[in-house]
Amino acid sequence: MGEADRYYAALRTGGLPRALGATRQLQATLDGGTMPQNLSANKQNAVNFYRTAYLGDPAAAVEMYVGDEYIQHNPLVGNGKHAFVEYFTEMAVRYPDKRIEFVRAVAEDNLVALHTHQVWPGNEEYVTMDFFRFDENGKIVEHWDSIQEVPDETKNGNAMY
Repeated sequence: MGEADRYYAALRTGGLPRALGATRQLQATLDGGTMPQNLSANKQNAVNFYRTAYLGDPAAAVEMYVGDEYIQHNPLVGNGKHAFVEYFTEMAVRYPDKRIEFVRAVAEDNLVALHTHQVWPGNEEYVTMDFFRFDENGKIVEHWDSIQEVPDETKNGNAMY
């Protein structure tokens, strides 16, 4: 069934709202673009990827959630899947008792942003912002991040997470 057929089937069975969704997909195809991203699935996959790698199984995280390529923008981690697995394997060995809380996840187009609160050995607390780019198959292909230690005091009294 082609995209036009999906549109007409949607119009017949689901009325205008369903047909409009099919129209967006058809227009993306006609424009040479990709199908719309599943934002909810991308958010969940970003959280699952991060949690799996962070808690000690980066190879499984890469196998389940990473696409054909993996571009890394963190200056402490090399490009590619292998470099990612090496880095997080070492982190799991050095810091097995670290903890993470996912504070929020935001998705738009092919990007997901995660805001986390991390507690490392010695009760060192950090807040992170991670951004993941997804390919057309819902796999992670690029990553940016920023990390900041949570101070004991703030001038505004607001939490960082």
